[in-house]
Amino acid sequence: MKTFKLENEPKIESGFKIPENYFDNFSEKVLQQLNEKEVKVIPFYKRKKTLSLVAAAVIGLALMIPIVNNYRATSNDLDEAALETYLSYQSNLTQYDLIQKLDDSDIEKLNNNITLEDETIEDILSTSPNIEHLISEQY
Repeated sequence: MKTFKLENEPKIESGFKIPENYFDNFSEKVLQQLNEKEVKVIPFYKRKKTLSLVAAAVIGLALMIPIVNNYRATSNDLDEAALETYLSYQSNLTQYDLIQKLDDSDIEKLNNNITLEDETIEDILSTSPNIEHLISEQY
């Protein structure tokens, strides 16, 4: 094997050249560019604060879901007996007020479901003190 010596071989020049006096003002230029760009720094403890607030809000909403569902289930259902009792004890509520609140479809449902026997009608008429009033309402 031949010995290889670097000093004897022709040297290849680099393709990169530095302009003259480039490093004389280099530190000043770098510092000047750093001062121009101000980066907004958010401390880590503030990031934790916002993340904890978001997590608390999500947990709060998750806990509210069963309460809202329970409220909707109980508030929409009316017990027929409770409704009848409420209407019977309201002295300022007349049958005409009830009739005005009913739709045509509600009245049809009431007509289809009401089947009275003759004995029931006789009992109502015999115990009612205002027989003439009840008879005149129908016509």
